[in-house]
Amino acid sequence: MYDHSSDTDLRHLQLRLGGDLALRHLVEAGLDVLPMPGGGRTLARWRVLAEVAAHDLSLVKLFEGHTDALVIQAELGGASIAAAGARWATWCAEPPDARVMAEDEEGGGEDIRLSGTKAWCSGAAAVTHAVVSCWNRDGKPCLAMVEMDQPGVLVTGEGWHAVGMAASASVNVRFDRARARWLGQPGDYTQRPGFWQGGAGIAACWFGGAWGIARKVRGLMGRAPDAHRLAHLGAIDAALTPAAALLRETAAWIDRHPRDDARQVALRARLAVEQAANEVMSHAGRALGAGPLCRDPTFAQAMADLPVFLRQSHAERDLAALGSLAAPDDGEGPDSWKL
Repeated sequence: MYDHSSDTDLRHLQLRLGGDLALRHLVEAGLDVLPMPGGGRTLARWRVLAEVAAHDLSLVKLFEGHTDALVIQAELGGASIAAAGARWATWCAEPPDARVMAEDEEGGGEDIRLSGTKAWCSGAAAVTHAVVSCWNRDGKPCLAMVEMDQPGVLVTGEGWHAVGMAASASVNVRFDRARARWLGQPGDYTQRPGFWQGGAGIAACWFGGAWGIARKVRGLMGRAPDAHRLAHLGAIDAALTPAAALLRETAAWIDRHPRDDARQVALRARLAVEQAANEVMSHAGRALGAGPLCRDPTFAQAMADLPVFLRQSHAERDLAALGSLAAPDDGEGPDSWKL
């Protein structure tokens, strides 16, 4: 499933990222064959995610979910229910008003039935299979693999009204005793090392979105930009550069500690990139004015998409969680505070 010996060719990826593009095209081209997180090439993985994000944030939302589903199956030893070329999603949001229940089939085994509504299902109409969070009869959180093209699966048009990230089509999906198969054991999804490693990978997607906006600003500055535009470009540089450095450092930490809890480094990276992305958007709009926001569809879409995608962050809750990890009075604070 994964090629651990060679990095995805970014030049090949860049050649493919042009014109109308869908998740299917990336999968068919084999560009979803990424290094496993924590396998020594985490940065190479994130560079691909960032490149796709710089091109299209809705596309990377689907692409990241697909590649995450492949990682989860590899980590938890699941025998895939899909043939090569399948397009996967990862749907593990658990809002209080949408819950999927799993029932064992008669005779036991790995086969189950899913019933209920799953919210925030990005790309539901574009994928062939999904890794879905659900709850067993004992009330424990579990994972299941489900094929989308079957009776008992309904992709609705409900649950998404935003202009930003509209192409991700993150709608509700209803399951009515749909056939599925267990993946791993109860609680495995959040307990595996890849959970926070993948969470840090989301920051690479956010970074890619900001990077794409920054590249657009640079290209629209004109031949002789005035001092005000240059000041905004300088502020963008000052925001992106340390965020990129922290992502590189985080990827290296994960590769050195592949089995360790990456929660702290992931939260730090996510929050820093979120702040940098907000800085980039603020200065991009002020540098270029209304013209590109109204007349450049790619720039306008990215500026609409990124604020919505960033709200996958838990904002102050994540800040509080990171603060709790830095709070213990055991010396001079985390090593990350030292030069």
